[in-house]
Amino acid sequence: MNFTDKHIINSYTTLIDSLNSSTKIELIETLTKSLKKEKKSKEDLFYKSFGAFSSSKSASLILKEIKSNRKFRRKDISL
Repeated sequence: MNFTDKHIINSYTTLIDSLNSSTKIELIETLTKSLKKEKKSKEDLFYKSFGAFSSSKSASLILKEIKSNRKFRRKDISL
């Protein structure tokens, strides 16, 4: 364990000491649940970070739909 981890643990311990018993129990339950969660692979997280979507449409059809739905308006600005 490095210095940063020890410092974080000490900081949280100081905060936890001020909680009442029922709150501490809830905190333990929450931490236990977070440990039991299935960890996602780094590759899955990487691909989800792109914000892409899957579609059965071809790229050219998607582009055509985007271009056909564009709306432009001309507005003159007087100075």
